[in-house]
Amino acid sequence: MDDDARVADADDVPEGETLLFTVRDADGELAEAFCTRLSDGTVVAYRNYCQHWTDVRLDKGDGARVTNGEVWCQKHGATFQLDTGYCDFGPCEGSVMEGVDVTVVDGGVYLDDDEYAFEQLGASGVDRGDGGDSRIDFTGN
Repeated sequence: MDDDARVADADDVPEGETLLFTVRDADGELAEAFCTRLSDGTVVAYRNYCQHWTDVRLDKGDGARVTNGEVWCQKHGATFQLDTGYCDFGPCEGSVMEGVDVTVVDGGVYLDDDEYAFEQLGASGVDRGDGGDSRIDFTGN
């Protein structure tokens, strides 16, 4: 695999948490994605936005909320199954998160998606607004 496509060491991808990274699409636009390890050891990755409001990030830079194999949208309370990306609860129920192809080779996680080029670990630095001025959230704050 091309070292430019290396996202992280496989050991650095947590189970029950997310690892945020930035990709660049064919138009040169930056986009965020996150990867996580499933309970069977498989590493999966998805674009970092809620299907209900696409300007709302699931991982805001300190890890997304993950419980029982699902990632939560802290803005709307939607839950997405990490093994399929399917939303099984919330305002976007029935939708599916946009997957990002990754593969594990020789102890590394590599971006393996023709739509994107790996840019960096962490957030893109692009201000997406995180969904406006609503005071409703599900963070407990």
